[in-house]
Amino acid sequence: MKWIIILFALLFAGCSDTPQYRTIDGSMLGTTYHIVAETSLTSEQIFAKMQSINHEANASMSIFNSTSLLSRINSNETDSVDIHIVRNIEIATKVNALTPRYDITVKPLVDAYGFAAKNREAKPNIDSLIEFVGFSKFHIDNGRIVKEDSRLQIDLNSVAKGYVVDLIAEWLDKQGSENYIVEVGGEIRAKGINAKGIAWRVGIDSPFDNNNSPGEHQQRVVQISGSALATSGNYRRFYYNDKGERISHTLNPQTGHSHSTTLLSATVITRNCATADALATAFMASDEKDAISLAESLRDSVQVYFVLAPERGKEVYREFSTLE
Repeated sequence: MKWIIILFALLFAGCSDTPQYRTIDGSMLGTTYHIVAETSLTSEQIFAKMQSINHEANASMSIFNSTSLLSRINSNETDSVDIHIVRNIEIATKVNALTPRYDITVKPLVDAYGFAAKNREAKPNIDSLIEFVGFSKFHIDNGRIVKEDSRLQIDLNSVAKGYVVDLIAEWLDKQGSENYIVEVGGEIRAKGINAKGIAWRVGIDSPFDNNNSPGEHQQRVVQISGSALATSGNYRRFYYNDKGERISHTLNPQTGHSHSTTLLSATVITRNCATADALATAFMASDEKDAISLAESLRDSVQVYFVLAPERGKEVYREFSTLE
């Protein structure tokens, strides 16, 4: 009934040559999206474009859709790549060059730990799986992916959501929109100002375990305009194994093990959302000291806000920030 009401409202949204702020909400990539844009487009036109982008992204990059191009590459049914996969791999390659802790070939590990909608293994054989994990074990040649080992598989979830945010933002740019915010599953890109005439305000959630209500418990609010923001953390996707060990969805591609440190969440602000998305994952896969060191080296182009575990015996989160 909810979606019927939304669609009914979209169908009867008025058309105007004068740009006005419109708000569109819906589902995309297995999560939700939220768009506010000053535009002369109708809500129906924006909604239809979102459906088109969602269909195209799922058909290309989804690891949950067995018929997607990426799934067929992973199962060795094809070696052809499309423009979306190529662009995501290019961005991922640049982030991997900054730190080997970021690696999109971790899918066999993701599957084994049960973070890809598959039953987790009670005792994942890490030593055997790590053999075919590594950026150096594949490359793209003339529109085709070449694997060193046929068992190598690629997972673009750490970059694809941000990439889709960029696709939507670039489409709004082409439609002449000067003021908008695009959010898909918590990854954001904003331009210009909101309806109140100020920069867009974005809340960063407090990273306590099972904080599953985005926006309800906020650690900090930041303003962004002309940039993108992505946050990664281990406070929502984790479980305890039969030994009582905490298994988080962030995996160390060098050891194959679940990775949890004193860095509880990493927020990245930079020019495009795909890079912000990948970098946030890279920071979370690093130790606190290494993450801060990398953040310091990127100050000229990347801003970060880290929430760190409290000091022993204290309850207040520590913070590290390069925000201006």
